[in-house]
Amino acid sequence: MESASQDINLNSPNKGLLSDAMTDVPVESAASARPSAPEGLTLAEEEELRSELAKVEEEIGTLRQVLAAKERHCGELKRKLGLTPLDGLKQNLSKSWHDVQVSNAYVKTSEKLGEWNDKVTQSDLYLSASSTLEDWNEKLTQSEAYKKTQETLSQAGQKTSAALSNVGSVISRKLGDMSSYSIRHSISMPAMRNSATFKSFEDRVGTIKSRVVGSRENSTDGLHSPSGAGEKPPQDNSPF
Repeated sequence: MESASQDINLNSPNKGLLSDAMTDVPVESAASARPSAPEGLTLAEEEELRSELAKVEEEIGTLRQVLAAKERHCGELKRKLGLTPLDGLKQNLSKSWHDVQVSNAYVKTSEKLGEWNDKVTQSDLYLSASSTLEDWNEKLTQSEAYKKTQETLSQAGQKTSAALSNVGSVISRKLGDMSSYSIRHSISMPAMRNSATFKSFEDRVGTIKSRVVGSRENSTDGLHSPSGAGEKPPQDNSPF
């Protein structure tokens, strides 16, 4: 411990002590650092296998580079053809599904399912259950409750149809009355205008209008004339 803690400066007078102490430490060689060969293999066989492994790894790297180049070229061709990634996905899915359908596992599974279906449909339990269900269905349709329910639903449907028909006829009648009223009104207006009562009323309105207009004109003339200033316009007390 004292020799390891000594100064290792080159200018120190004790520089040779550390080197002398380190001479006793064994140094492992590269051969001893290499893992030992598996049991049953000689050194020559190990070297041959290692050389073959290096070649295989080199070939794998070369193939990966070639595959990457092929994929880039494939992408350029698809881009020139206008094919989208979605088209490629659809094509891959279709191909995968086709491969599944033609695979031995799919074919065997389909055959097994068909056999199981035949066995189930031909079994006594299935036939008994089917006949029991048919009997229950026949009894249900022939029961009084089922018949009464069917008759009630039928009557309700007929009543609903009749009510809807009545509503439709009422709406149609109302629309017909409105259209006939508008036609009668349009026809009666010219006849009313040509009647004697309407003409007499129109004459009286015209007479009143002419008198009102004449009185306004007289009052305007009296205001503008110098001799007529301050004079009141004559009152017209004639009856209408």
